[in-house]
Amino acid sequence: MSTALFNSIIFGPIKSRRLGNSLGVNLLPAYCKFCNFDCIYCECGWNQERRDDNRLPSFDEVAKALEYKLIEAKEANTPIDTITFSGNGEPTLHPDFEKIIDKTIKLRDCYFPNAKVSVLSNASMLAKESVVRALKCIDNPILKIDSTSEEIVNIINRPAFNYSLAEIKSRLAQFNGDFILQTMFLRGEIEGKLIDSTSPELTEKWIELVRELSPRRIMMYTIDRDTPLSGLQKVSVEEMERIAAPLIADGFDIQIKG
Repeated sequence: MSTALFNSIIFGPIKSRRLGNSLGVNLLPAYCKFCNFDCIYCECGWNQERRDDNRLPSFDEVAKALEYKLIEAKEANTPIDTITFSGNGEPTLHPDFEKIIDKTIKLRDCYFPNAKVSVLSNASMLAKESVVRALKCIDNPILKIDSTSEEIVNIINRPAFNYSLAEIKSRLAQFNGDFILQTMFLRGEIEGKLIDSTSPELTEKWIELVRELSPRRIMMYTIDRDTPLSGLQKVSVEEMERIAAPLIADGFDIQIKG
């Protein structure tokens, strides 16, 4: 299926189904996915595609592009609910990530003080102290765990390193629950194996994980755009609501998007 890349440092604002009017920031190459995951559902396609562009934008380029866009939006009275770091891969891979976050907060405070700063991350770089410091400074550190099964993670997310759920959980504990947990729910036959995120075995362990980590919010979502791997199927809102019911009863703040 067709997929898309973000070909500029700043894109939008676009209407996000989870974050509202979102101004996107891409810290990664303009014509190449740059990520240490290679998720089968990623709208940016596969890592191996379009590898002729590996240049990351500099700190100065990001700062200038962001300030220009914020000024433009303010003058046009365009609302911005959040400045969101996502783009063509994993934003925390940028070597100047902490410095860029610091500058973004200053620009936000100057032009759109009511806007949030959000980062969509696969949580793989939490061993780096500067990344943790930066994520603790923002409003919405949105950190992903798609499955409590490392076998399923290796099939769905295809990490380019030895993924350890125990290690990820240990690093997430640094946030003392002050983060947003994001989980993708899908089903389909992948590499000859039937994967279903809604199966009782997987959902029971996922509920245990949520209770253990106790994030301040959980984002449950499913496929919304074209995916690089064909044959993947959406999970209905009703199915996710059933999965979430015990956690809602516990008092967890859960956002479900179909």
